Amino acid sequence: MADIKITRERMLTFNGHERVSTFKAAAKLEEFGEKQNEANELLAIHITELIRRVCVLEEKQSQTTEILRRIVTELSGAKKELDRVRLTEKLNSGAIERLDNAIRIAQGGLDEETAADEAAEEEKIDQQSEENSEDV
Repeated sequence: MADIKITRERMLTFNGHERVSTFKAAAKLEEFGEKQNEANELLAIHITELIRRVCVLEEKQSQTTEILRRIVTELSGAKKELDRVRLTEKLNSGAIERLDNAIRIAQGGLDEETAADEAAEEEKIDQQSEENSEDV
């Protein structure tokens, strides 16, 4: 393909309006026909090569689209799982804090006001960490 280039000279099949005698007209027409056939063959080779390239590119695009579709599905599942883990962690940490405060109160180690203050402080910390994780 590299040695068969489309150039202006190769595509030129008619080289002007010179006066042709009756006896030379047949020879000129034959020359024109040969040049036209050569140009048509050259164009056909290039068109065939371009069609082949387009088919290869379409196949690659199809494969890339399928890969991206799979990635989107996996990312969607991973995001749902991550959201579920975050929610579980948040619910578990709140439940653990309430149980811990209840045990302390039951043991008499904390009075109810101190436990409420600690719970409010821990809730504030949880909200801040939740906001920070959403920003990420």
